[in-house]
Amino acid sequence: MAHSLAEECTPLKREYDACFNAWFEGYLEPAVSAAAKQEERSKFSQEKAAEYERSCGKIWTSYPHAGIKKAVKDRGLDSLLEQAREENPLKDPPPPPAVDGLSS
Repeated sequence: MAHSLAEECTPLKREYDACFNAWFEGYLEPAVSAAAKQEERSKFSQEKAAEYERSCGKIWTSYPHAGIKKAVKDRGLDSLLEQAREENPLKDPPPPPAVDGLSS
């Protein structure tokens, strides 16, 4: 796991990375299972979102964003981030593809 942009944030970043990686391993496979019906995937996703908030959410919200923002600006990355946001704004994800001719 990499260091944080702000060195004083690295211990908390490592704690969050470890928490997220452990959570994500249990999320990915069942969430995209072709055998699961849409309502099963939706229920699973809601349960995993709640699990994330219980286990990793507190770490993420305590992550000192102000320190990161300062480090980004000090390194001149703020203008690059703004340019990227203008060129490729985040949009709603597309719906999942149909599997074997079945809609989800």
